[in-house]
Amino acid sequence: MGSIDEHVEDGLLQDERRKEYTGDGSVDFRGRPVLKQNTGKWRACPFILGNECCERLAFFGIATNLVTYLTTKLHEGNASAARNVGIWQGTCYLTPLIAAVLADGYWGRYWTIGVFSMIYFIGMCILTLSASVPSLKPAECLGSACPSATPAQFAVFYFGLYVIALGTGGVKACVSSFGADQFDDTDPKERIKKSSFFNWYYFSIYLGALVSCSFIVWVQDNAGWGLGFGIPALFMGLSVGSFFFGTPLYRFQKPFGSPITRMCQVVLASVRKRNLVVPEYSSLLYESEIKGTRKLMHSDDLRFLDRAAIVSDSESRSDDYSNPWRLCTVTQVEELKILIRMFPIWATGIVFSAVYAQMSTLFVEQATMMDTSIGSFNLSPASLSTFDVASVIFWVPFYDRILVPTARKFTGKKRGISLFQRMGVGLFISVLCMSAAAVVEIKRLQLAKELDLVDKPVAVPLSVFWQMPQYFLLGASEVFTFIGQLEFFYDQSPDALRTLCSALPLLNFSLGNYLSSFILTIVTYFTTRGGKPGWIPNNLNIGHLDYFFLLLAGLSFLNFSVFIVVAKRYKQKKAS
Repeated sequence: MGSIDEHVEDGLLQDERRKEYTGDGSVDFRGRPVLKQNTGKWRACPFILGNECCERLAFFGIATNLVTYLTTKLHEGNASAARNVGIWQGTCYLTPLIAAVLADGYWGRYWTIGVFSMIYFIGMCILTLSASVPSLKPAECLGSACPSATPAQFAVFYFGLYVIALGTGGVKACVSSFGADQFDDTDPKERIKKSSFFNWYYFSIYLGALVSCSFIVWVQDNAGWGLGFGIPALFMGLSVGSFFFGTPLYRFQKPFGSPITRMCQVVLASVRKRNLVVPEYSSLLYESEIKGTRKLMHSDDLRFLDRAAIVSDSESRSDDYSNPWRLCTVTQVEELKILIRMFPIWATGIVFSAVYAQMSTLFVEQATMMDTSIGSFNLSPASLSTFDVASVIFWVPFYDRILVPTARKFTGKKRGISLFQRMGVGLFISVLCMSAAAVVEIKRLQLAKELDLVDKPVAVPLSVFWQMPQYFLLGASEVFTFIGQLEFFYDQSPDALRTLCSALPLLNFSLGNYLSSFILTIVTYFTTRGGKPGWIPNNLNIGHLDYFFLLLAGLSFLNFSVFIVVAKRYKQKKAS
């Protein structure tokens, strides 16, 4: 009896010890199993959120007023400047895919953030030099004559800009998922805190953006672009320092190998075994122990991919299951199935991102043709995006502290409302945002006509504060849609593809910016035929920017309708 009691006691002791460690396979910076008490959770998050806050201050310090720099310093036209900003921002949200593959497959999230942050800082320094060194700065306008920048000046400026685009990819792709890694998925208490983390992650983004859209924009317009780019560069340096300072407190997830390779293996194996019959029972499909990641339960859809996990007669006879290009595990097959199921949900974010892209392009150009004065003080047109920032800063705590607890009482759901409901509300608000922008432009054009200002490229005496509703609605739509997307893609992603899936909303922004630039190009082409000024001429008083906003409102409503259909059909991930 005594030996049995001792055995039971030893078992209980081992269970208690196991509870002291994380159950999601995370390790500390030396590669050892992680003690819950000493690492992760909100203890580690200030360094990660501090990094994100400073990085976003740097990014928005460039992006918010970039269209103004292109039009006033590089002397580009309105449509050309808006298109170039759209392409650059699109690239900024495309590079996270490169970083995601490196993070999931080779470097891990920590080193990917560290390396790309330093690349980012170098790009910021190049951009600052291009606006500070006399030989690299474009010549100032002499009256109405504005000499174009030299090829060398263009080259240095755009080189710095696209180095930043590369650097920001590593930070954007990994920070949200690295922060979420600090909460153990197998611990119910930590899992609830993880949901809250995404809200405060977005809050930290816009805390940095608030400084950029107000103070940094004012410096650029009043104290010079060299200093205006130099301050964001300084904060990018602080961002790198903040991140590395928290290293001893972090929890790390080991890379699992290239996610692209894993998916290609499933496709090739299923094609090779296309003539085999998928067994009726999923238990006959191949599965093996996967170190550091949870298995995924078999799903009945996309059955043709299950052939990759069928053990062929030759493999059974040789007892050789080691070639992943011929035989994949059920978990590996399910990873690809999850990505395919996610695709329609992901695709609905592209039009939303095209709407968001207007904040740093056409919203700014609309503001330049409005009254920006408050008494004797003149606001910078780009600083109006502060209203968007203020909206986000208002909505995040309201959503997290008031809306979720209130909704939880009625729905019984831990999140208050489902992620699909959250994203759907945001997509609908984006329709209202574009409609509000169109109403303001209609009012502005009416006033220009009444005051006989149509043929004059001057601001109309309509207060720029009329733009407040469109910015406030845009901020609300971000909190509901973008944060909902971040949480959805992290929650539904397989363990081995976390960074890649977290980069998918960023790819939305990339394609959304490209879509915006494409629509601008098409609209400009068709509306300027026959010598007409078009919808978006250099003098907006003779254009029809309101038509463009209404076009986006219509596309947004169509997008919202498609989202409702695909959300109803989505099949949730099942992890063992």
